[in-house]
Amino acid sequence: MTDSTGKEFMRRTRYQNMGPSLQEQGAPQPALQLPCENALEIIALPAIDQIATPAMDVRQALGQRKTLRKYSEQSLSLDELAYLLWATQGVKSVKENAHTFRVVPSAGARHAFETYLLINRVEDLQPGLYRYLALDHTLARLPAPADLPASLSEASLKQSKIAYSAVTFLWVAVRERMVWRYNERGYRYLHLDAGHVCQNLCTAAETIDCGLCPIAAYDDDQVNALLGLDGEELFVIYMASLGKK
Repeated sequence: MTDSTGKEFMRRTRYQNMGPSLQEQGAPQPALQLPCENALEIIALPAIDQIATPAMDVRQALGQRKTLRKYSEQSLSLDELAYLLWATQGVKSVKENAHTFRVVPSAGARHAFETYLLINRVEDLQPGLYRYLALDHTLARLPAPADLPASLSEASLKQSKIAYSAVTFLWVAVRERMVWRYNERGYRYLHLDAGHVCQNLCTAAETIDCGLCPIAAYDDDQVNALLGLDGEELFVIYMASLGKK
């Protein structure tokens, strides 16, 4: 019987099947953050130590979490968005330009994601497509078609909650940043790390009366095309629509 794709992937990415990594071969380390040359605007975000968030017991936040697919029409504040971005990709420190320490775990501190955002209802921000520049704690507004919410919903197997969310997070995997150290086994870690990030978002959202729906059902080619990604070196690995309860 021919092995399934999944079994083949797991076998081929075992440690004994890995040769020397690019790092071990002396290749230069990929950048900790991709350049953002097409930004229409760079927006400073409130510093995390200036943001007041309601106190909530961790047990309460975990216990009351549930997937939310319908959202109120209330907007998020810019403070709340900044808090959620910090909770998912916030940089605590940078060590000698070799790696970053963040509030979420990552294999080998690779943190091989760039966070894109479809923003529909956030105070002080135009609706549209944005990217979080974690090293600077800023937002870059990107060129995007006016019908992006509808197009992204359609590309996500007609999930209308994306169009009606206050914001939808799209985590983009930067393949090179992970496989530089871990070869093809790095693909395993990309998927694991995506779970770490989304779980942080789930927990943080509860503290500001938000809910979300993690999304893995989408047409890869269509979603990547909407964001201008090649689908191989850069690709959407996970999404989450979010809004006020």
